[in-house]
Amino acid sequence: MKKRTAKILASLCAAVLAMGVLAGCGSGSGSSNAGSGTEAAAGSGSEGAAETAEAGTPLVVGYSHFNSKFSPFFAETAYDQDVATMTQLGLLASDRTGAIVYKGIEGETIAYNGTDYTYYGPADLVVTENEDGTVFYDFTLRDDLTFSDGEKLTVDDIIFSMYVLCDPTYDGSSTLYSQPIQGMAEYRSGMETLFNLMVKAGRDNTDFTNWTEEQQKALWEDIDQAGAAFAQSIADYCIANGYNAEGDSIAKCAANWGYELPEDADAKGFWDAMVEAYEGDIMACSDTENAGTGLTGFMNDYDSYTIGVKTGDSAANISGIQKIDDTHLRVVASEVDATMIYQLSLNIAPMHYYGDASLYDYDNNSFGFPKGDLSSVRAKTTQPMGAGPYKFDKYENGVVYFTANDSYFQGAPKTKSVQFREMSDADKLNSVTTGTADITDPSINKDAVAAIKAANSNGDIVGDKITTDLVDNLGYGYIGMNSHNVAVGDDPASDASKNLRRAIATILCVYRDVAIDTYYGELADVINYPISNTSWAAPQPADDGYQIAFSTDVEGNPIYTSEMTAEEKSAAAEKAALGFFEAAGYTVADGKVTAAPEGAKMEFEAWIPADGSGDHPSFMILDEASKSFANIGINFTIKDLTNSSDLWTALEAGQVDIWCAAWGATVDPDMYQIYYSDIANGGAEAGGSNYMYKIEDAELDEMILAARKSVDQSYRKSVYKACLDKIIDWACEIPVYQRQNAIIFSTERVNMDTVTPDITTFYGWLNEIQNIEMN
Repeated sequence: MKKRTAKILASLCAAVLAMGVLAGCGSGSGSSNAGSGTEAAAGSGSEGAAETAEAGTPLVVGYSHFNSKFSPFFAETAYDQDVATMTQLGLLASDRTGAIVYKGIEGETIAYNGTDYTYYGPADLVVTENEDGTVFYDFTLRDDLTFSDGEKLTVDDIIFSMYVLCDPTYDGSSTLYSQPIQGMAEYRSGMETLFNLMVKAGRDNTDFTNWTEEQQKALWEDIDQAGAAFAQSIADYCIANGYNAEGDSIAKCAANWGYELPEDADAKGFWDAMVEAYEGDIMACSDTENAGTGLTGFMNDYDSYTIGVKTGDSAANISGIQKIDDTHLRVVASEVDATMIYQLSLNIAPMHYYGDASLYDYDNNSFGFPKGDLSSVRAKTTQPMGAGPYKFDKYENGVVYFTANDSYFQGAPKTKSVQFREMSDADKLNSVTTGTADITDPSINKDAVAAIKAANSNGDIVGDKITTDLVDNLGYGYIGMNSHNVAVGDDPASDASKNLRRAIATILCVYRDVAIDTYYGELADVINYPISNTSWAAPQPADDGYQIAFSTDVEGNPIYTSEMTAEEKSAAAEKAALGFFEAAGYTVADGKVTAAPEGAKMEFEAWIPADGSGDHPSFMILDEASKSFANIGINFTIKDLTNSSDLWTALEAGQVDIWCAAWGATVDPDMYQIYYSDIANGGAEAGGSNYMYKIEDAELDEMILAARKSVDQSYRKSVYKACLDKIIDWACEIPVYQRQNAIIFSTERVNMDTVTPDITTFYGWLNEIQNIEMN
């Protein structure tokens, strides 16, 4: 099922690995500068960990609100994931570029930004591609690891963790079960959760073979109250974010969410209207319409219905997960999948805590819990425990309290107490200047930068009060086009249709530099390919074949010269656009488009969620472009939305010509989710954005699949470059900007010499939190 996570988050449609907002990467493994501190980093326990005079001073970190799902299996928000990360140890470490560290036990030295860093993890990994197409992932685990309660960590804990993530009833964010591990399909078949079966049967079901009539009645009563709470959460969101005024009725809020209701409608009525729009599919409704929390999050007793019900035959084990001994594990994949290694970077959870050690018998297919029953795991959702650098104490009055895990394998943390304190985004910057927090992640813009500079005596973002670390956001901003709506005739792939979109893209592109500089200043850069600059696959200006997006005319000649003024560039873009319009079949005379060919149009509308006030990085692009289009005879209008959810509804319905949004990215640059069209099968397995761009290209599909079937990074980069060129050729997506995120530290209270150097998108201060000392 295609899942659009939430309308309010739909600009970040791509799934992202469980990476902490502040952490950058939640591996629980870290690095040290080669030649300094390596002995302490490689050792276990507290050896080499120096106590400081200020070890008792807590480190306070400002966070957005938590949902209390602090489980390594079920955490959903980035903030909850960071809480779990503090307590957990990841099976594989990663470096500052997000690449996997294969030799974690002895350490692997990798250069970044001119400095060598040595990375450590709990295991080594050897990957072997076999002649029969199978792949072996052979893990060797350190033999001196313990959990924070002193219990020994072994391969059995890894196997337990894998079986939880692959259980037929697992419904967390991990997708390890979707990887081509041998025996996975056979193990997961023949079982369904009680919840899914009951929902599919409906509230009027009369077959009580697998549940009682009382259970069915209780479930639907729970769903009804949860549905009303779900709808109310949407109304609350609309009010909290200014789409509606305080005190507005449910009907008024629903109208901003795309639903027309009677003025006296209540939250239950709003829920019923949404369900009706989804033809009774309550889970599809929940997946698409939620304002951050799905339907089950509002149920009083959801966990009671997560037990698995046997519906057919299934295998007793996953044949591809093989225990060799207490420190060796092999995972066998039936084929190469470049994304699998990231799924194997799972947290090693303690079986004796989350499961039942008495139920573990590998040789007899028992893995620490009854198959289909994760109740013991779910029961610990709010109380995490593991082998990470800190132990979870409590979550109370908006504060998560931690104490140091002195048995952490990279040494006992220098700061013995850490607090994650909830606060609004508006308060984050002030929290560091006033002393309420020592580290936080405020929204960064020109005003925030000015405030930071004003706080520091040197007028810079790094000074005596605040130290600011800027990292590229894992994602990028773009302008999209629906190839079916912006086309000539019925063929969106024709040269005429592509030339029409190139004409539009050429004019939009010329205003990117001034618009992004005006909105973000030094906090964002214009990009030229539809991929985040954080990715190793992103083309760089020094690479062969690198080009400025849409900077050549219809004959392939450069449109601009370095000496041109802004006005001259605009004029050159208009001239080049006329050439593309003419090549698309439009009539051009005296510097204007005078007529459209059959099956094309003279006016286009661009949608942008800019709060109705032009508050969006790309608004200036559209505004200036509309003037250029008017100069050459095209009517280009802007629809400035006060509610971003309207955009996603209209996109899914295919009603939008052009729009502005942003994509989230993943560590691996796999393009399947966004660009795969599955044209050979009529789009049956198309990527999640295919309904937006409607790119249908068999050659692009083949390249995307080819890149997935290799772990050779240089080969994959070349294939992805060809994919990006193909996407640019379709002219359905205009790359616009790569923005930055900020992490700020109190220079006065945090010893900055002990904070992780060279913080990146993939490797943050939390990766080496054990080294941080307070002043």
